Amino acid sequence: MIEATAPGKIILFGEHAVVYGRPAIAVPVADLQAKATLSPADPGTGFRIIAPDLGRDYSLAQAGPDDPLAVIVQATLRRLGQADLPEATLHISSTIPLGRGLGSGAAISTAITRAIAQFFNQPLAPTEISALVFEVEKLYHGTPSGIDNTVVAFAQPVYFIKGRPIQRMRVSQPLTLVVGDTGVVAPTHTVVGDLRRRWQAEPERYEGYFDEVGAIVNQARAAIEQGNLGQMAIGELMNENQELLETLGVSSPALDRLIEAAREAGALGAKLSGAGWGGNMIALAWPDQAAAIAQALTEAGAVQVITTQTAKNQ
Repeated sequence: MIEATAPGKIILFGEHAVVYGRPAIAVPVADLQAKATLSPADPGTGFRIIAPDLGRDYSLAQAGPDDPLAVIVQATLRRLGQADLPEATLHISSTIPLGRGLGSGAAISTAITRAIAQFFNQPLAPTEISALVFEVEKLYHGTPSGIDNTVVAFAQPVYFIKGRPIQRMRVSQPLTLVVGDTGVVAPTHTVVGDLRRRWQAEPERYEGYFDEVGAIVNQARAAIEQGNLGQMAIGELMNENQELLETLGVSSPALDRLIEAAREAGALGAKLSGAGWGGNMIALAWPDQAAAIAQALTEAGAVQVITTQTAKNQ
């Protein structure tokens, strides 16, 4: 039996603008994990996929052409040169909430790819895994930036610009983040598509907004890597990024309510994370204030609150 895992992710800065060629910063969330378990099955069983969280239990041979789980399985088998389906059972589980901007789709695909590669004793590099997962991200998101598959496959903080080489980031001081879930599911492709239509109608105006977001991202990268009590600056930059996200029309009353509650409880900064219109918000906190911020988010209506810390690396 083979087991493989992959973390969730948080976008700290730059969502939406990253689709239009501006930078973004994302970090893995080790507290949230997707797991894929691959076990040999009896002859004649075929390849079976069991995903209780999704209410799925079916044969790969029965899957449709746009089934994301089947697509990543088949793509991985092709990459490994395995022409014949193995007699095996793939069991998928995840603690990452679906449709909340925490990279659940990318994490599930990454865990599946790793499990299959280990099953055949043909490990794949993170770059190869990321490329395979990106193809499935298109099914989930329509026009993905590629940031989810990148940060999840590498499991490291990244500074990401679409179409350019990956830049792994140094985190000089750990960041304590409190994540509040609105409980509202907003499909990424719907939010991205709505913004794209507005960009097409007024490209000059929206390109200006995206430029402003890109400038914030670069300032945030410097603050994170320098680690000089930059947390105050990082928090303020989160607030500025949120103002632009509101201007872009991707926030929501539920997100705004949680963001305001976090700030009033002492957060250094707070913003939505991911596509918006629902999903999650994040708040930057001093470690000794995280519990109070988490309590404030719960009282403000968050259906789930997670406190996590980015790992320090050099």
